[in-house]
Amino acid sequence: MFFTYLRRELRRRRKAALVVASGLALGIALVIVVSSVSSGMEQAQGKVLQSLYGLGTDMTVTKAAAPPGENDTTRKPRFEFGAKDSDDDTEQSSDLVMVQGFQTLAAATVAQVGKQDGVADAVGGLSLQVMKVNGQFKRGEFKQAQPAPGGKPGQTGGTGGEVRGGGAAFDVNSFTVYGTDVTRLGLGPLTSSQITSGRTFASTETAAKVAVADSAYAKEKKIEVGSTVTVSGTKLKVIGIATADSGDAAANLYIPLKQAQTLADAKDKVTTVYVKAADSQQIDSVKSTIQKNISGTTVTTASDLADTVSGSLSTASDLAANVGKWLSFAVLAAAFLVAGLLTSAAVSRRVREFGTLKALGWKSGRVTRQVVGEALVNGLLGGALGIAVGLAGAYAVTALSPTLTAEIGSSGGGPGAAPGGLAMAGPGRQAATKALDIALGAPVSVTTIVLAVGLAVAGGLVAGAFGGWRASRLSPADALRRVE
Repeated sequence: MFFTYLRRELRRRRKAALVVASGLALGIALVIVVSSVSSGMEQAQGKVLQSLYGLGTDMTVTKAAAPPGENDTTRKPRFEFGAKDSDDDTEQSSDLVMVQGFQTLAAATVAQVGKQDGVADAVGGLSLQVMKVNGQFKRGEFKQAQPAPGGKPGQTGGTGGEVRGGGAAFDVNSFTVYGTDVTRLGLGPLTSSQITSGRTFASTETAAKVAVADSAYAKEKKIEVGSTVTVSGTKLKVIGIATADSGDAAANLYIPLKQAQTLADAKDKVTTVYVKAADSQQIDSVKSTIQKNISGTTVTTASDLADTVSGSLSTASDLAANVGKWLSFAVLAAAFLVAGLLTSAAVSRRVREFGTLKALGWKSGRVTRQVVGEALVNGLLGGALGIAVGLAGAYAVTALSPTLTAEIGSSGGGPGAAPGGLAMAGPGRQAATKALDIALGAPVSVTTIVLAVGLAVAGGLVAGAFGGWRASRLSPADALRRVE
């Protein structure tokens, strides 16, 4: 009897049911779209952070560089040129290899970090910046001054002579090099790049004179697999070309860690320790443990770096998280309220019907259940419509793939921050000077669908509560008064 009556009443009141369902559908669809767009922004932000950290890295351990002191000659780089004389000019060339961004840590720190509670793996790396200067000093011609008036030939009157035609032309190039532990390639910035040509390092190439070049840098410098690059007089054979997943590499060149330490005169030193936590839910506690047990270091997690992401990605993320979330709640609450009021109004128009049913022996509970059942079906119908509209909206966002930009700003690294202020970024980053373009998607998860179904049921129950309360207050006398 319940389902027969329910089916008959829903067919009789299709327009009213559609109005209630449409209101609920609007709120549910908005929740789905906002939720999926927020998920897409989280994924986009993850791509940005992955380009800094590398796949699987939960945090980094560094030591901020100290302010330059009066006797600090290491922070006053000097070029030493090796001259090649000729009759016409002097050709000069020099490389300056500098540790970038941080103070160095003892290589033993890597093992010390790896022993901390909650750490699954740790690997060290050395971030370098190379300044390569090539140029010429052109020899000038010395011309003796003319004799002073009344003077003898050979006398210049104290004016001497002058050099004419001299000059210098220098070409200065800067690029970044990252020393990676080739025995543990599963962690660190290189994991965020794919080898698209050639091969990666072999575990036996710990001190080999080989390199992997970033694809963008290789294209700019016309580097191919098999080419040779020279760093501070050391020739390195390019064995592979790597393409960064995010489109922005962590370094221009990757070389074995020991080779990098040799070039930078930093034996048994690293600048960054990349850490993978055993449990992603315990990252904060692992961070605290490392900071407590290894003094003088700075531990930076992905969430710390996330706060430094700016640009349109950050703006859109803030809008989705704040305005979008509260707008969804407001629309959903309004939809629930409207559905409840419409259901209550519909019950009021059916006073004669429900009063007659009570006169025939229906109890208030049975009438209430009938009203709640109708409202629940309306809610499920609204949920189905809302899911369909929400999925269509999410698909439209993914199909359009609007491009957002992301810049990485300073994360408070202090005076030793890398160029651009990114003290906690990966090796060689020129953060905030180069924006990443990220295509926005709107993935819809199973959790979001389950949430939508839950909201549909909740909306039906709220509407049913309004209508049931109104129906429970009816009596046979109400039907008689309505007839009169």
